[in-house]
Amino acid sequence: MRNLVLTFVACLIISLLTVAQTTRHPLSFEDAATLRHADAIAVSPDGKTLLYRVRFGGAKGPDTTEWKLMPVTGGESRPLALPEKFTPAGFTRDGAALYGMYEVGKMAQLATIQFASANTPAAAGAMPVPQTALPRGIHSALISPDGSHYALLADPRLPDPLEDVHTVIEAEATSLYVINADGSAGAWWCPTLRDIADLAWSRDGASLAILSQTPKIGFHYVQSFIDVCNATGPRHVATIDNAASNVAFVNNGKELAFLSTTSPVLTPDHVWTVSIAGGSPVDRTPVLQASAIHLSSDADGNVWVTIARGVQAEVDAFQNHGLVPTYTWPDGTIEEGPVSPQIASAPNVRGFTVGDPQHASNVAVANGNTLQRVTTEGDDQLAKIALGAVRAVHWTSQEGIALEGIVTLPADYRTDRRYPFMVLPHGGPESNDLLQFSMFPRLFAGIGYVVLQPEYRGSTGYGTDFMSAIYQHFGDRAYRDVDSATDFAIAQSWADPGRLTMFGWSAGGFMTAWSVTQTHRYRAAIEGAGITDWLSFLWTSDVQQIDYDTRWPDKDPDAFLMFSAVMHSEGVVTPLLILHGAADQRVPAYQGRELFEVLAARGKTTRMVTYPGSPHFPTVWEQRQDVFREIAAWLARYNP
Repeated sequence: MRNLVLTFVACLIISLLTVAQTTRHPLSFEDAATLRHADAIAVSPDGKTLLYRVRFGGAKGPDTTEWKLMPVTGGESRPLALPEKFTPAGFTRDGAALYGMYEVGKMAQLATIQFASANTPAAAGAMPVPQTALPRGIHSALISPDGSHYALLADPRLPDPLEDVHTVIEAEATSLYVINADGSAGAWWCPTLRDIADLAWSRDGASLAILSQTPKIGFHYVQSFIDVCNATGPRHVATIDNAASNVAFVNNGKELAFLSTTSPVLTPDHVWTVSIAGGSPVDRTPVLQASAIHLSSDADGNVWVTIARGVQAEVDAFQNHGLVPTYTWPDGTIEEGPVSPQIASAPNVRGFTVGDPQHASNVAVANGNTLQRVTTEGDDQLAKIALGAVRAVHWTSQEGIALEGIVTLPADYRTDRRYPFMVLPHGGPESNDLLQFSMFPRLFAGIGYVVLQPEYRGSTGYGTDFMSAIYQHFGDRAYRDVDSATDFAIAQSWADPGRLTMFGWSAGGFMTAWSVTQTHRYRAAIEGAGITDWLSFLWTSDVQQIDYDTRWPDKDPDAFLMFSAVMHSEGVVTPLLILHGAADQRVPAYQGRELFEVLAARGKTTRMVTYPGSPHFPTVWEQRQDVFREIAAWLARYNP
């Protein structure tokens, strides 16, 4: 009898598991929109409490944001009752309050908000206390390691009294404003520095390292500048004849570390140092076959560098002028971090944001050199979803280029059949795809597609030579790499060669628009916010774009028209859907409109949809849903 009961229970368990698996459904847009993601924000001065953010969307409007506190050891989280217009950046010196930015009269100002009591959430109805009233607000705030001051980046100009009537086009200014922690004695430090991109406090809180960069307007080159600034003024340390990013004191304050490059594509990818006394900067990672994509320091003087190694990112310690691999996230990637106490002499506690293809972004805390996930946002939602396999893949193109990509398979994938296929080149282009939960590949896999994200030449993560190979060659070298991804998918028997599609946004949108002028292999294509006319784009984007080509367009227009889709529209046969934010300043909407008009005039199959008020990618979920709806309808019609 006992054996019969055990057998019955075992069969029941198997039956229930089978039912649970068969009731899982493919990822829908509603699932993706409401999926909860967690990000590490700050650690309290006593090292015991973690501040993190939870983001998720819905049917309409922008993301909903929840702020929570949790013991760094994990456990139950406690929601914070913060006003909607307050964005916390960290804890005050005593840990009894949060500081951050609070919108006052449409301008962000420095503000603090007290906890209801020690280590407990803010009381319902508690309001932030503004500490500044700068006429153009502030961009960011950073507390000093001794907790006595805040360094603010802000626009020092007075408001335009006619701003409701006109907009003056000019280079924006960003300067340094320093204020006591109690809100007193605020002053502009080193006011001659007006193009600040990043800063870092010295460990004693007496000075700041300042990284500045030439603005876009008025220049056809990029230089970066490093200064040390205190209340008496700036002291110039170095001029870098290239782009640079991030800055930190290192070697007990004797040197400054920063990211820069020797590449013409102007994307910082190596770690450099320069003596605090000045001199020539030195590349400390000259043979790095990866990309240093972020550098930061903590209050104890440790310097951390996020390194993209292919489709995964790790965090390395920068010690003795070298990189020491320290933190990784197996089967996924470190997305952000570390965050640690901002007050000196605090415990060495470090929080990270981590992700992988099977889980939403979540928070992990370092335990030695390993990371332990302490939040589980999205897990209960994804338990109801049928997700296919996602993995990194490698191939060699016909011209002998070793390439990597990420393939996403449908949940019901079978090796004995071929599937409709989508190649999805990333934006940037000096960027890369990472092994994390990515909405678009998952959505298209949910409707039955095999999706391949190729890391073409120009991508970060593979060394400077690989990245800079795109310079003046986006339309040929990168194009051939993306096209080889489709060849690879067919060779692997994933892709039905008669049901090929392409979709990309921004730089990926360029690649899509350009590809359909070069090949007829795709049955349907979708271009989102892509560059279609390089000749006019170079001057009209809101950020410097000479990383593609530094030649003057008026001196050599053919060099820019050579890879412009609008100049090669006659041979297009692939039905092309064009999507664009109407308020896009990164790639102005006329880029998509120009290609749409010329295709329509030639009788090509095309459709253009714009999104009112939308920037480079829609920020409200009803528009994001329409993006997916338009794409799904286009695919159903032209690649059934």
